[in-house]
Amino acid sequence: MQQLMWFRSDLRTQDNTALSRAMSSGATIALYLVTPGQWQRHDDAASKVDFWLRNLAELSKALAALNVPLLVRHCHDWSEAPLQVAEVCHEHDISAVHVNEEYGVNESLRDQQVCAYLGQQAIAWHSHLDQLLFKPGSVLTRSGGYFQVYSQFRKVCYERLHTALPALIAPPKAQTPLAIGSEAVPETVEGFATPSASLRLLWPAGEEAALQRLQRFSEEQVSYYKDERDFPAKPGTSQLSAYLAAGVVSPRQCLHAALAANQGEFDSGNPGVITWINELLWREFYKHTLVGYPRVSRHRAFRLETEALPWRHAPEDLAAWQEGRTGLPIIDAAMRQLLETGWMHNRLRMIVAMFLTKNLLIDWREGERFFMRHLIDGDLAANNGGWQWSASTGTDAAPYFRIFNPISQSQKFDPDGQFIRQWVPELAGLNKRDIHDPSALGGLFAPAGYPRPIVDLSRSRERALAAFKNLSAREVPA
Repeated sequence: MQQLMWFRSDLRTQDNTALSRAMSSGATIALYLVTPGQWQRHDDAASKVDFWLRNLAELSKALAALNVPLLVRHCHDWSEAPLQVAEVCHEHDISAVHVNEEYGVNESLRDQQVCAYLGQQAIAWHSHLDQLLFKPGSVLTRSGGYFQVYSQFRKVCYERLHTALPALIAPPKAQTPLAIGSEAVPETVEGFATPSASLRLLWPAGEEAALQRLQRFSEEQVSYYKDERDFPAKPGTSQLSAYLAAGVVSPRQCLHAALAANQGEFDSGNPGVITWINELLWREFYKHTLVGYPRVSRHRAFRLETEALPWRHAPEDLAAWQEGRTGLPIIDAAMRQLLETGWMHNRLRMIVAMFLTKNLLIDWREGERFFMRHLIDGDLAANNGGWQWSASTGTDAAPYFRIFNPISQSQKFDPDGQFIRQWVPELAGLNKRDIHDPSALGGLFAPAGYPRPIVDLSRSRERALAAFKNLSAREVPA
């Protein structure tokens, strides 16, 4: 009997648990569902959808080399998934469906419904751990709960890694050709504009491109990661996040590449490697949080008492932040980078998030939604976790009194103003002292065409501190 491999956010043939299990169990057909309504509901960016489709086209070629035909079916959203998957199963006499486990309340509900529907028709459902190093629910506190503090979670992960390192899965061998042709992968989907050619060039599709990027980073750059990752003008980060979000590369592949660069060590040796592995574990932590605390998938604060914060309704301030015209150069440069490239440097994500939630006192959910609508690496767990950390509403949240000053952050991490000059060209003529805070020059000497700051940093900081201080300790109902 034939097997069905249902691809979702795991668009690769190498180190793919579900694909390997399917192909070892029998003749395998692959399926992908195009669900524009669901993607819109999840605020997925047009650049991200385009990236998925381009990677799907590359995946189709890789599957063809394994003699695995790829079927592409269209439906509005996941409510139609049970019927669509079942139809494919009946059409091709399929006895079992293989998937890699996904997380989030909508993803879990979808899989429960598909599994139940297939079960009624005696079609087996096999869900595999693949997206994470550890299965959610297997890394717990001594009292049996999910961790709320990253450092404690990391400690247990290290203990587990020391005893059993997740192994890479051997690449599948080509199967006997089937009398089924692959279906065309769409180049566009209604409701999602095609991004610019320059953006697409920044993010080449396919496993080969992803593994080349991983190899280049682990062999040439990871040693400098700890020292250079906070400087946005430097190529100090891996830029693998989009590939991880789409599953074009796996966390296991990243971990093994890191270990190879560090003589097999992950908590000693090269500080760059250690720091990068910690970032992989942060990603893991936020996925576990989705499962352990499902409210964060429902636009709720992790720290429930913070639901009572008096967020400002300030549409003009929000628009200025979204469009990169706040009058704070590092904020504007970061937002323009996001709008043009579909990506933002991680240090800058924290700076702009704290500015929105603390200095402007605008609800973190506005920022979370805007990021998802523009990020090529948009991932519910990582995006939500990062926003709630910055807003002091989440797990391991920055203390509420930690409020990054964008000017001092700019001076520290873009000391020469190189990043600002790239993205805010109207300030290019300023020297490295004045470029961080042009408003300090006064009206007569301020650069023409660049706005004054939309908020007083000192006063707005005090406003945020007062708002958090006045929070009732009483938790709002779940």
